[in-house]
Amino acid sequence: MHINSMSASHIVLLHLTTAGKQGEELGSDEQQVVLFVYVLIDVANNKVVALHHHYVKPSNPEGEEIIESLLTEECRTEANLQEDLIKNAQPLEHILDEFDRFLRNKGIHPDHGGNTFCLCTDGPLHLRLVLHPETSTKNINLPQYFFKYYDLRKEFKTVFKNDNVNSIKDMLEHLGLEETILLEYGVRQAQDMSNIIQRLITDGHQFEEPCIIKDRLEPGICNKTEYVDDETVVRARGLPWQSSDSDIAKFFMGLNVAKGGVALCLSQQGRRNGEALVRFDDRESRDLALKKHKHHLGQRYIEVYKASGKDFINVAGGNNSEAQAFLSRGGQVIIRMRGLPYSATAEQVLDFFRRPENSVDVLDGEDGILFVHQADGRATGDAFVLLSSEEDANKGLTKHRECIGTRYIELFKSTTAEVQQVLNRSMDPRNPVEPEAQMAPLIAQIPQQPLANAFLPQQAITCGTQRDCIRMRGLPFEASVQDILNFLGEHSRNIVFQGVHMVYNAQGTPSGEAFIQMDSELAAECAAANRHKKFMLVNGSKKPRFIEVFQVSGEDMNLVLTSGTLPPPPGGATLPAGAPLSAVVSQNSVAMAALQAQLAQSAAMPRPMISPSGAAMMPQQAAFNQLAGLTTAAFPYAHLPLPNSAAAMTNPFAMQLGPLQQAVARHQAPYYPGVPPMIYW
Repeated sequence: MHINSMSASHIVLLHLTTAGKQGEELGSDEQQVVLFVYVLIDVANNKVVALHHHYVKPSNPEGEEIIESLLTEECRTEANLQEDLIKNAQPLEHILDEFDRFLRNKGIHPDHGGNTFCLCTDGPLHLRLVLHPETSTKNINLPQYFFKYYDLRKEFKTVFKNDNVNSIKDMLEHLGLEETILLEYGVRQAQDMSNIIQRLITDGHQFEEPCIIKDRLEPGICNKTEYVDDETVVRARGLPWQSSDSDIAKFFMGLNVAKGGVALCLSQQGRRNGEALVRFDDRESRDLALKKHKHHLGQRYIEVYKASGKDFINVAGGNNSEAQAFLSRGGQVIIRMRGLPYSATAEQVLDFFRRPENSVDVLDGEDGILFVHQADGRATGDAFVLLSSEEDANKGLTKHRECIGTRYIELFKSTTAEVQQVLNRSMDPRNPVEPEAQMAPLIAQIPQQPLANAFLPQQAITCGTQRDCIRMRGLPFEASVQDILNFLGEHSRNIVFQGVHMVYNAQGTPSGEAFIQMDSELAAECAAANRHKKFMLVNGSKKPRFIEVFQVSGEDMNLVLTSGTLPPPPGGATLPAGAPLSAVVSQNSVAMAALQAQLAQSAAMPRPMISPSGAAMMPQQAAFNQLAGLTTAAFPYAHLPLPNSAAAMTNPFAMQLGPLQQAVARHQAPYYPGVPPMIYW
């Protein structure tokens, strides 16, 4: 963005009044502009040319009128505004158009060959914390003249060397000027500002260096050895998981985020955890960012806290030469690919993006692809891809969940900091990337040995009497995991890794139920209390559905899915109705111990239906045959839909059934034809 630093021939004072707090708290409550005042000053002749004010009617981001009361009691008291005046006003976009016409009529519009001008405000809040955030939320494109301004307080301190000036009243008192009276609040403030500026001009002050507001997030690379000032970093918490760096920069619109200054935080599994560290150019922007604590990004409120430079470096800093070379190619957008086959090649990735519908070219071909490997050279199933424009990125993201071979691929917008973070973690031998979370042993009697990627029936993952789960009933059949996350809102941040379980019936179609594992009983209780009997509307559905949400335990979940009893084990053995799981498992402890030894020697069996991005390795035939039979006895239902044509048509995972899963389904079908299975996410 080009900014002319020469003195402007005209100054336009701008003062905004919102429907909420004023003064030093302006913009901290997300209230919208209700009064827009501007004064044109001819600097050369030191005179006021015009003063205009416009009432502004607030609206929601979709442009719809707000029905309830528009003004807070604080606004009515301090600004002395009347509700009727605001309700009959024009929305903000109309006022901005009127302001633009005013500049053209006065011959100072920069796009129409006029004289130069620059805005001037009382401090940074009016533009940085009010106008830019509101227009960004409403998708209103501001002209470039709104991206530079003179800060009247800074100009005053430059002239009079007085650091105790923090308001218009302070400046008037220092100059011995009287406050304007008998005028509306916003107009009165603008009139006082014009008196101060005229005095500064009379004293010979030159307005030369305007403050600059960045209009976009610039890419940049952070090195591990770089110094980051502690006074320039914040931590944002509660972000939607699909948020990109540009989404976060948009949330902080009006504040100057440093180059490459958004670092998305990742969990131990390499997934985004809803937090980000944001680095700003200066302390002023950092302090203003803290005022956005609990402001909204979409439907979610975002918590903003102080953080340290070390925090930022730990997440965003890197010294990997391969990553540095990749990021220095200058791609406008980085796409992260997850779930790639371990044998995937660069040519397969290029072909993936070249597919006919929404075809895009990867920047620099194979050089624009960075595969992620562990320290020992093994692939992790992740890769980063450079694209040349936002338009290409939007086309490329439409291929989310399309397949390479039999694996569906997840696509996300990424950042330079995320590339560094993923590479740092994968190359550190002390912190290897695990394709799956470490699973607990199948039963207590088995020796405590790790079984990475082992095939585990679902009761081994969700069991016990702790009520840390919720049951959702009445879901639309077309509801997806993302719809469930959106419905739960703030409570979705308390879901454990792979904790969303969609329930399918024996025909492979959705049952309208789901079980969610939360990270605590309190989280489950709060989610059930706040979301019970609320409505869900999903894409493709004509009307919202009434959703029931109950707090349950792992045992409750198993009881529901097994109709309250355990089935008889194969071979004629019987157990009393409602016998505990341990009674069934104990009959097979010898077989399980023998099987454990086989599994330890084999490449541990996968569970792609529990985590579709896991590896697909073939276990030994004898091992999976024994496990299939044993699972039938010990665990009363399958974790996969039965392998029939209906399931293959409706279940997105059914076509990926391996021999192990087919064997389990075949063994179980005679015993439990009506038991609903679960699909893990």
